[in-house]
Amino acid sequence: MTADLVPGCYSCDIQAMERIPAREDVVHTDHWRAALAFNSTLPGWLVVVPARHVTSYAELSEEAAAELGGLLHRLSRALEEVTGCVKVYLMQFAEAEGYSHLHVHVVPRAADHPPEAKGPRVFSFLADDEADWFTESDRDALAARIRAALP
Repeated sequence: MTADLVPGCYSCDIQAMERIPAREDVVHTDHWRAALAFNSTLPGWLVVVPARHVTSYAELSEEAAAELGGLLHRLSRALEEVTGCVKVYLMQFAEAEGYSHLHVHVVPRAADHPPEAKGPRVFSFLADDEADWFTESDRDALAARIRAALP
């Protein structure tokens, strides 16, 4: 683990892996890595994390901040192609216990998305019960499809 990563931080522990699984490495740049959310019941829910441990946008380097907009644009276009969504939500809170590492949720919203789960209520698609999650192999396959659709 490098000085830029914090042991015990979920995102840092993944970043430190010698070989990051496809589901955790949909795409990576010099400053960012996009992963499929492990606890989502909504296909295509991505989380974009900085490659070094930061807890706020203010801590980002100028280069990392500048790179983020283009990456979010590319991911949004790929999600539209792969999932058929009509909108992509972007959200950042990083407040959950154990998940203070800055992360941006990039969430596809389908045309037939339930009204009770629109906007911030989309978080109802994150499940505590692991039995409800997509399998690792399903997420790996979806990661490959999203990666292939990146402009």
